[in-house]
Amino acid sequence: MAGGTALLLVAAFWSLIWPYLAAAAALGLVGGAGWWLWRTDRLVRTRDRAWRTAEALDAGRRTLAEVDAMSGTEFEELVADLCRRDGCTEVRRVGGSHDNGADVVGRLPDGRSMVVQCKRYAPTRTIASRELRDLLGAQVHFRAQVAIFVATTRFSRPSETFAAQHGILAVHRDHFGLWNNGTPLHSLTPLNGRGQGDTAHRARWRDTYGK
Repeated sequence: MAGGTALLLVAAFWSLIWPYLAAAAALGLVGGAGWWLWRTDRLVRTRDRAWRTAEALDAGRRTLAEVDAMSGTEFEELVADLCRRDGCTEVRRVGGSHDNGADVVGRLPDGRSMVVQCKRYAPTRTIASRELRDLLGAQVHFRAQVAIFVATTRFSRPSETFAAQHGILAVHRDHFGLWNNGTPLHSLTPLNGRGQGDTAHRARWRDTYGK
């Protein structure tokens, strides 16, 4: 009886009721679509974070022998991944034929802008000071606050001195090995190119890599 009365009332006042029913249905559809978009966005973001975490962890799993076998572009991508792993933001590879002396740019975790030059040289080669001068030009071009030179070999004495004089963070092979194995980039800043050893150490270096 009550159900029949309700139906009669709905029929009698349908012209007044149906706009509200239509609005409620539309709101339900919009709400459902919004929830689906929100859920999809969360899933995508979660998968993206997982992918980036996996990539960052993988960045420190390469041996120096594997790094030596990389192309220049692959090495630049590795350096960019290591920067991201350590909390750097806006990191992108810019190396190429018209790179203005830079290979990677971005921001350090403290917000300072950085420019990075990457040299995947054979261990028998030495970084000359003129290559660090090119990095200074890139620092000016990109208006970067910090300049970093990452190499798979050692720096010459003049280039090591030049880096210290001009505030360039010089990451030589030994320090790159530490960075690649998980040491944060900021921990290398106080060392700034030091640790390449004395004459005896350099002789052992030549004996190891010079063959």
